[in-house]
Amino acid sequence: MPVAILIGASGSGKTTIAQAISERFRDNVEVLFFDRIGVPAFEDMVREYGSSDAWQRAKTIEWMSVLAKIAETGRKVVFEGQTRLTFVAEGAAAAGWSDYIPILVDCDDETRARRLIIDRQQPELANSETMSWANYLRREAKASGCDILDTSTVSLDQAVSYVIARASPRL
Repeated sequence: MPVAILIGASGSGKTTIAQAISERFRDNVEVLFFDRIGVPAFEDMVREYGSSDAWQRAKTIEWMSVLAKIAETGRKVVFEGQTRLTFVAEGAAAAGWSDYIPILVDCDDETRARRLIIDRQQPELANSETMSWANYLRREAKASGCDILDTSTVSLDQAVSYVIARASPRL
């Protein structure tokens, strides 16, 4: 059973989808969140890893090893986190594992800004850096042929159904 890996920039809906899957499929699907490990301050990332990108890469590789081990047990898994597809692929290769489906959870910039400013009350995240990060992930996903789930106009139920259908069609 492939592991669904939801990636995307802040405000895309990936955490909301993962939480809904966790609630609705509690007995059938294990949902893991990248941030569960804790996200250190930028200065700590730089001091310990050289850059925030290097920290993200190292932690993604660690997570992929964990996910590979869980997948070996046959459990159904959804993983959510803000990371690059290249780091996911690198981590999977290091773990000798390929049974995963990366899905970029994305939305248009207007929707992202509204979610960050109004829904999440985090206006500081609705900035050009976040929008550039989202654009980078979008380009990376298109270049690699990764699934892209645009949550700009779909309901939460539709998004959950999409992820479940891709990862666990028999649920």
